[in-house]
Order: sequence, then C-alpha cells, then structure tokens
Amino acid sequence: MLVSTCWLSHLQHDWRSPVWRHFLDDLGRIATVIRYDERGHGLSDRDIDDHRLEARVDDLVAVAEAAGYERFALMAMAQGGPAAISYAAAHPETVTRMVFYNTFADAYPVRTPETEALEHTLEQLIRVGWDRAQSEFRRVFSSMMIPGGGDEQLRWIDDLLRASASRDVAIAARRQWNTTETSHLLSALSMPAIVLHSRGDRMVEFEHGRLLASALRHARLVALESDNHIVLGDEPAWQVIIEEITAFLDADRSTDQRSGAVADLSAREREILELAATGLSNADIAARTFVSVRTVERHLQNAYTKLGVSGKAARAAAVAKLLQ
Repeated sequence: MLVSTCWLSHLQHDWRSPVWRHFLDDLGRIATVIRYDERGHGLSDRDIDDHRLEARVDDLVAVAEAAGYERFALMAMAQGGPAAISYAAAHPETVTRMVFYNTFADAYPVRTPETEALEHTLEQLIRVGWDRAQSEFRRVFSSMMIPGGGDEQLRWIDDLLRASASRDVAIAARRQWNTTETSHLLSALSMPAIVLHSRGDRMVEFEHGRLLASALRHARLVALESDNHIVLGDEPAWQVIIEEITAFLDADRSTDQRSGAVADLSAREREILELAATGLSNADIAARTFVSVRTVERHLQNAYTKLGVSGKAARAAAVAKLLQ
C-alpha cells in the first residue's frame, strides 16, 4: 500500500512518536506500507519552492516506480488527497483500490470571506511563531489536529511541526494546497474506495469525506466517532480503522493458485469460511480471529459474492464450494 503523505511527516522521527507510531505498527501488519516525506518536508530535500500539485504528483509517480509494484492500493491522508486523486486518474491501471483518510478533493469546496480570513490568520501564526522555541503559536495547529490528545502527544506535535518543515516551506506549501481542486476527477475513478473520516475533525471537516464518498463511483463512507484529525491508538475509532482497512485490502491478498472462483477469495475470506465450515457462529469466528462480528459478516458477504451464492443457503453453498 502506497501512502500519499501529509505535511506532518518525518520518516525518522515518526518511529518514536506517541502520535504516529501506531499507524506504522498496525498498518504495517496489514500490508507492506510505502511512505515518503512530502517535498520540502521531513527527510526530503528542504530547499524546494515548487509545491504545485503537478510537482507533487510527479513525486508520487517517482515513488511508485521506485517501489517496483505493477499494481497497488493507494492511501490518501490529509493534504495527500489531491495528489492521490490526480495520480489515480492518470494511472488507473496501477491502482487496485483507494483508501481516503481524513482528506479532501478540494481544499475549499466553497470559498467565503470567512475561509479566506481563516487561512490568512493561520498563515500569520506560522509566520510569527513557527520557528520559536516556545510552542504557543504551533499549539493552535496541534490542538486542531488532536483535541483529544494528552500533554505528551500535544508536545510531540508541537515539536514535529517545526521538525517537519521550515516556516517558509510551511507557508508556501499551505498556499498551494489551499488552492488545489481535484473534485472534477472523482467521477472518472472506477476502482473500489473506502472513505474514513472523523466526525469531529477540525483540520478537514467531515463534509469533505461525505463529498468524496458521494462523488466516487464505488466508494463507502465510514464515519469515525472521533474529534481527532490524527486518530489516536487508544481510541475505539482506531480499531474501526484497522478492521475496515484490513477487510477492504483483503481482496488484493489472494495468492491461491487453485482454479475457479475459490481462487478469488482472499486469505482472510477463506480462513473465515473454513471456520464457518466447522460450525462456528459469526460471534465465535470473530473471537477466534480477533475482529468484530461486523467484519466477519462483511468477509462472508464478499465471499458469497465472489462464489456466486446468495440467499438463506449461501453459507452452506459457499462452504461446499470451498471444500470441493
């Protein structure tokens, strides 16, 4: 899974982060995760003044080509949304499916005097306080990202903001991101998509997620019960994210070489069907596989669809096809 990254990124520091570490650990258990620092940010070259969308998409192309995968799932986070959308529209043959997490297609679907005033104020906060040793000015951004965070987590974001980018890069990049519009490309994307968005997100409002899901042809919206832009590891919403992404990516996992529809089942779908064949209930299967009952039901429904069975006898028919 290739991640179209966000501005708050530093590949070296993130491994020690009480805010980001669970993303790396838990997503890494689901898939091979390929991340990169945004141009001008983190470990990428700092002396960059071109933050146009076209340049950012070129970076994504370069990372994808260097990774060497012919096809892959693409995850868009925060400001990474427009770059991911643009890449998928230009290279649909390489993207199997898309995951959107607290992100957007257009920074401002509707521009108003209030939104312009807000952006001006935030830019002034960056200009005045970004490079200061004291974090009072950066704390405005930290509090918007993780209003539910503890003192240690907020301090880490305060420091990571300054470590991720210089003041001038932060200003220049935000100016470009805030004029980006890619919603006109969404109707052309035909790959399956899942949109995960926090209901109380203060950095990228929930309406952005709803607009994404409604404009994409094959998308499902998952509303996360969280106020955090960066969902924290101890929130129930984080477990929902992991279960949803695991189930969503399972369709890409099948390495079974058997002929027929059974070969199209993912490893997890086959595992759950095999447990169903022993007579276990959905609740028992959920406990055995450490997922929710809802996730078990979704895997079973995906398996039924792939195997071409339906109705009340779908479970028995699917098990029979599996055991042929």
